Amino acid sequence: MSSHMNVYYFGSGKADGDRTMKHLLGGKGANLAEMVNMGIPVPPGFTITTEVCAKYQKTQAIPADVIEDVKHNVARVEAEMHHKFGDVQNPLLFSVRSGAAASMPGMMDTVLNLGLNHAIVDAWVARQPEQSRFVYDSYRRFITMYADIVMQAGREEFEEEITVMKKARGTKFDSDLQTSDLKELVESFLKLYKKKTGEDFPQDPWEQLYAAIRAVFRSWGNPRADVYRRLNNITGLLGTAVNVQSMVFGNQNDRSATGVAFSRSPSTGANYFYGEYLVNAQGEDVVAGIRTPQQIGKELSLKWAQENNITEEERALRYPSMEEFVPDAYKQLCDIRTKLELHYKDLMDIEFTVEDGRLWMLQCRVGKRTIHAALRIAIEMVEEGLINTDEAILRVDPEQVDHLLHPSIEPTAAAHAHPLGKGLAASPGAAVGQVVFDADAALKWSEAGKKVIMVRLETSPEDLAGMHAAQGILTARGGMTSHAAVVARGMGKCCVSGCGEIHLSAGQFELGGTIIKEGDVITLDGSKGLIYAGALALHTAKLEGDFEKVLQWCRQAKRLGVRANADTPADAAKAHAFGAEGVGLCRTEHMFFEGKRIEVFREMILADDFAGREKALAKLLPIQREDFEGLFRAMKGAPVTIRLLDPPLHEFVPNELHAQEELAKKLGIPLAKVQSRVTELHELNPMLGLRGCRLGIMYPEVYNMQVRAIMEAALMVGKEGLHVRPEIMIPLVGKRSELSFTKKNAEDTIAAVLKKAGGAKVDYMLGTMIEVPRAALTADQIAEEAEFFSFGTNDLTQMGCGFSRDDAGPFLRLYGELGIYDRDPFQSLDQEGIGELVRIAVQKGRKTKPNLKVGICGEHGGDPRTIHFLHGIGLDYVSCSPYRVPVAIVAAARAAVKEKLGK
Repeated sequence: MSSHMNVYYFGSGKADGDRTMKHLLGGKGANLAEMVNMGIPVPPGFTITTEVCAKYQKTQAIPADVIEDVKHNVARVEAEMHHKFGDVQNPLLFSVRSGAAASMPGMMDTVLNLGLNHAIVDAWVARQPEQSRFVYDSYRRFITMYADIVMQAGREEFEEEITVMKKARGTKFDSDLQTSDLKELVESFLKLYKKKTGEDFPQDPWEQLYAAIRAVFRSWGNPRADVYRRLNNITGLLGTAVNVQSMVFGNQNDRSATGVAFSRSPSTGANYFYGEYLVNAQGEDVVAGIRTPQQIGKELSLKWAQENNITEEERALRYPSMEEFVPDAYKQLCDIRTKLELHYKDLMDIEFTVEDGRLWMLQCRVGKRTIHAALRIAIEMVEEGLINTDEAILRVDPEQVDHLLHPSIEPTAAAHAHPLGKGLAASPGAAVGQVVFDADAALKWSEAGKKVIMVRLETSPEDLAGMHAAQGILTARGGMTSHAAVVARGMGKCCVSGCGEIHLSAGQFELGGTIIKEGDVITLDGSKGLIYAGALALHTAKLEGDFEKVLQWCRQAKRLGVRANADTPADAAKAHAFGAEGVGLCRTEHMFFEGKRIEVFREMILADDFAGREKALAKLLPIQREDFEGLFRAMKGAPVTIRLLDPPLHEFVPNELHAQEELAKKLGIPLAKVQSRVTELHELNPMLGLRGCRLGIMYPEVYNMQVRAIMEAALMVGKEGLHVRPEIMIPLVGKRSELSFTKKNAEDTIAAVLKKAGGAKVDYMLGTMIEVPRAALTADQIAEEAEFFSFGTNDLTQMGCGFSRDDAGPFLRLYGELGIYDRDPFQSLDQEGIGELVRIAVQKGRKTKPNLKVGICGEHGGDPRTIHFLHGIGLDYVSCSPYRVPVAIVAAARAAVKEKLGK
């Protein structure tokens, strides 16, 4: 083991580390060590830790003790491989790869074939002329990667030279180039390197190695890696580890290959070995989609050929499966697949190289998968006895659950539509949008409110922001393990990849005889790999099958209740169908905007006196009562929390002159009166003005009408046999006396309603919304009046952080980029600040009233990270939008399981 613990060796059947050391060795290094310890063939090498990366970010230099460790471990690799680094006659070459603790596919940098120079290449060709093509191919790849990754000179001009040569030779793929072509490319690449960098290509292998290590450390902070971490909320990591590993060559000859495989289908979860490989290639070729990949298994190869109208003769000659091409290596790979899956008890993503018939494993990791696959794999592994239901719950990413509820094409629409073409079903789901051809356009159009489909020849990490903005992705190149496919699956985006029939040109593409231009609308079916012109109707999935089974496990495992924010019977019914256990927030003000209701409400606002307001409120009463009846029926006896009127009154009156004139005419009052009232209601800071309980104190008749409507609706629906449980919530309370005043009025109104009903009973509660910091800090006093608390964390965040949620977007994005806030505090609860206010309020409230019911109804109620926090501080329930209910159920179950397992 390294004396300074900066570098960990793996090789000779024994590694210094193991998979538990992911934080230190990165995912790649930890899993390489684990495979070595399992007896799996891995090219020997060593991992420089993430701690060294953290030091490098501060000093921009590799510490001297680390350099000594690197030298020591290079010598260990030399002894094991019987080659010497930098030796002209017996050279050892390395790959230098990144590897963070969190999987970040394609986001950071890799350098392959490191250690080649003019002398080594010339001696190798002279010594083994039969390997000349392979040697020149490896050298031109190394020059390109070194220029791009180490010198940051880009690779476009190098790729252009290859394209020009292929065109001149009349060939299609890099692998069609001859030895003389590759030798010529090496010479032109060396000239191009000097032109772009101002330096000769470095000839000292040690100089190359240290420069590559620095480049990988530097790539931790590159823009695409920053964007990826921000989009995926990856925080708290030290940096990337660097894996220096002896090269094995999939491009050595026609008995060599490289590939990527999954122990089960990452798209569907079906239990078969899925993978793709390329003969005479290196790993970057597979994910880049430059050549059509071949299937590793014969059965899938036959199916692939049939789907692509390729004859058996052509398939066997040009696209044989790995099972046919190198049967011994394939059998060994199948054995390793089984061994890894049994060991990790999960879907495994593996990378391998076959060098002259010999199999080497280059990487393994728990594979990314669609939500469909995650559910199926979790269930089948439970049935196979590999895992229990607790572990199965932890396998389902709650954010991915949201993807399952995304649209798919209506069956009737699909039945009558004719696809333009077919590609690979790379990431399931469906998307409709206007075509754009680059990431910048995708971002610009999306920000303008347009839905877009990004169409590319192939995607690269630079396209990440555009992929995130798009509804779906369509590529002409690339297989199921291409960049587009892997990233889209992780994002839950619909993706059709490898549609080779697409012919791209400036601002348009042609497919199936149809020209599609930028801005034209198309539909993608990522579940079948189909592309349609125009917009097809979409529909949303139901909770059934595998999803319902896993949700049932989650319901049994979780402690937190899950309710929905619903303002209409339709929303409540949808939430109930998704598994909501009640309504956690009904925003009554939303009811006033429908139809002619707004006119009646404006009549109340413009009334001169109490009698005028009462007259208008009498018109609103039956409307409100009907609304609440619908809610109670939709929730079928589950509790319904109804927030009394919250927004300031100015939001209900028109500001435009023509609308004011129209209102005056309808109400039969002078325009001047309308304008005077609008001016009177204007506030400099309305979010801190006359709203919430302050309205109920200034105009108690408004709250009294709402309370009466709630209770009368409860009595009406109760007569139908439903057990109705209204929870009346008074908003924006900051002081106990505010709550006691409004509560007394509510109780008097309730008593009058029940008396009129002949002493009937209703199972109701009176509580408050904690959204003012003062209320959180004096929760012990407020709990003397309240039967429940519901945290309105949107406003609590706004007041607690001093951010306007309407205006903070631009600088909060910058804050995220600068790391001031690792997440938008309006999307994921600021646990140290606002979360601490919630914790204090829970503790103080329950000190006064031990059985106090406590929930949350802000948007944070659907955020898995926030849910985990709220579980930990003892809330009774969370409430979120209807479509987030299944997400919250899974997140609540995971929080309970993690607590149970001590994770």
